[in-house]
Amino acid sequence: MAFTGRAALLAALGSLPVGIWEPGWTGVLAVNAPLAVACACDFALAAPVRRLGLTRSGDASVRLGDAADVTLTVTNPSRRRLRARVRDAWPPSSWQPGTESAASRHTVRVPPGERRRLTTRLRPTRRGDRRADRVTVRSYGPLGLFARQGTHEVPWTVRVLPPFTSRKHLPSKLARLRELDGRTSVLTRGEGTEFDSLREYVPGDDTRSIDWRATARQSAVAVRTWRPERDRHILLVLDTGRTSAGRVGDVPRLDASMDAALLLAALASRAGDRVALMAYDRRVRALVQGRSAGDVLPSLVNAMATLEPELVETDARGLTATALRTTPRRSLIVLLTALDAAPIEEGLLPVLTGLTQRHTVLLASVADPHIAGMARARGSADAVYEAAAAAQAQTERDRTADQLRRHGVTVVDATPAELAPALADAYLALKAAGRL
Repeated sequence: MAFTGRAALLAALGSLPVGIWEPGWTGVLAVNAPLAVACACDFALAAPVRRLGLTRSGDASVRLGDAADVTLTVTNPSRRRLRARVRDAWPPSSWQPGTESAASRHTVRVPPGERRRLTTRLRPTRRGDRRADRVTVRSYGPLGLFARQGTHEVPWTVRVLPPFTSRKHLPSKLARLRELDGRTSVLTRGEGTEFDSLREYVPGDDTRSIDWRATARQSAVAVRTWRPERDRHILLVLDTGRTSAGRVGDVPRLDASMDAALLLAALASRAGDRVALMAYDRRVRALVQGRSAGDVLPSLVNAMATLEPELVETDARGLTATALRTTPRRSLIVLLTALDAAPIEEGLLPVLTGLTQRHTVLLASVADPHIAGMARARGSADAVYEAAAAAQAQTERDRTADQLRRHGVTVVDATPAELAPALADAYLALKAAGRL
């Protein structure tokens, strides 16, 4: 319980001090007599705080960048009217900077035996689980001179999911997939490995696609059409080691890799392929497999929400062994990791043969657009030095990518904004070539 600012002001303006002795005090406390009576009445009429009933409802998940509404229901079981200020506390990353004070504080009036709902709007700035902190209630008397204050634990968790900003590319990639699959008027000739249908030959068709048996049974030359095979297995491997913690532009490498993985998963599930996910550094951080086409994307998003980079060196041998155990049959393994020379040459290359002998391997890496800007810099000695350093870094990166390609690995190296569509294009190219 506490005096309010109004009571302090009245005490400063008051002119009738009286002496009140309290046990344990060595002196006399001077207060304003009418004010003391008013505060006592105010205290008696303020609704009790500890007896309030508080429950939560609302959003349990939200995409990063969107808003989540969590409703706090305040029930007043007492016989006094509740006049209160309520602070609904959440972690600092639950709000945009500077908005926490306005969004988390509410004024409420609840008649005896009734309830009111207070909505707190969260705008999280990071992925992961955001758990509600304490709810603090300050109950005022009718004069506003005295207040009772108490806290309540009202648990609630909002899971902040990856934003999936690359979903804007999905319609164009699906259109390309339909072309490969022969479901539009644009028919891709000679691509794919699964027989689709026969049609009449037109000039320009690959003569190797002519079906001579069918041609002998009819008066026109018949051509076989193909479509990409379905029900292929794809394992997305997220490297959550120390290299994934580096920020490229405004986002960590891990977040850019997640966005690319989500676009590829959405595209592959529409193509009829089976998609699984593994996040690994020195142990498995997340594993999603055996999901249906309709459930795979929500499962991946939910698993990625709580992933954070670990400041340890990734165990490439353990990653390879775990991937081989997870995918016993031939699959496309998409490894989303850094294309740095040391981790690749010392960690991945010595164990890469075990993967490429049994699976098709695609490596996707986040490139730093700042390096390209540095390479174009001129005009001063410092700028020329930066350009030389950027050229050397890019040369080492290209050399590492060439080493991987010599081992049969398809390499995608692109900036965060371009990685997701580039990875989807690489998948479609493999599918069109019949390598899945």
